Amino acid sequence: MVTGSAGFIGGHVAETLRAAGLDVVGLDLRQGADVRDPGALDASLPGVGVVVHQAAKVGLGVDVADLPAYASANVYGTAVLLAAMARHGITRLVLASSMVVYGEGHYACAAHGRLRPGPRTVRDLEEGRFDPACPHCGEPLTCAEIDEDARPDPRNAYATTKLAQEHLAANWARETGGRVAALRYHNVYGPRMPRDTPYAGVAAIFRSELEAGRSPRVFEDGRQLRDFVHVRDVARANLAAVSAPVAPGELRAWNVASGTPHTVGEMAVALAAERAGPDPRVTGEFRLGDVRHIVASPERAASELGFRAEIGFEAGMKEFARS
Repeated sequence: MVTGSAGFIGGHVAETLRAAGLDVVGLDLRQGADVRDPGALDASLPGVGVVVHQAAKVGLGVDVADLPAYASANVYGTAVLLAAMARHGITRLVLASSMVVYGEGHYACAAHGRLRPGPRTVRDLEEGRFDPACPHCGEPLTCAEIDEDARPDPRNAYATTKLAQEHLAANWARETGGRVAALRYHNVYGPRMPRDTPYAGVAAIFRSELEAGRSPRVFEDGRQLRDFVHVRDVARANLAAVSAPVAPGELRAWNVASGTPHTVGEMAVALAAERAGPDPRVTGEFRLGDVRHIVASPERAASELGFRAEIGFEAGMKEFARS
């Protein structure tokens, strides 16, 4: 069963699983079936061997008024799902987690080695000091790859609920002997990405601005690093995770990323060029819940799942710009 099967990522996942010959049952709020409804789950779960949990409220959020909605969809919804899986004796879960559980990425200081800086201050952001400095000596830091053993440090409501999903799934695994493959998606983009919503990813927001003939507004200085991974690669990672090597009672996490980071500004330029639209405009604006740089290590997924992203940044952005 794929929850969120009519959504952006969930739809691609369901298609990829079916193409691989698996029988897939979909459950999605858009189709009148809510993961928070025990009755809907009890009607869908008989005969299911693996649950691929994609249903979630996504995006950074608008303000604190969004907190109840995030907690309800992501935390309560996952708890209801796990309880139903236990009732039906289902012992394998693929969980759509996120790189946001890490918070800020890994950095290195010439004098103090690898470290994780704390949240950036409003004053620094307002004055255009976007890159975190070493908390010990104040010197500039170099961005480094982050792997799955990094300590979680969520910085916004969405991130907190995604980490809560992992904790609940780990509790369920220990108590039932279940197996959890947690896929920490990095910045997913591609066809059917939601449009014109404040909860959409930055790639979709840039594309919508270009479609309206407006310059994409790039926050901060545009140099913040992210790993943009195509949704069809994400779907392939889910297929690999269905039979992932996870021990009973364990949650095992994998980064799902391209392994080749790019700046947000580079993405805006690529989309604008493909659509022959106005050049991006760097605004200096910021969102307090954003992190500066986060660059993934894809090596665990490669060695344990046999997964490496196949769709490169240039080809993926060309397709996405017109999708």
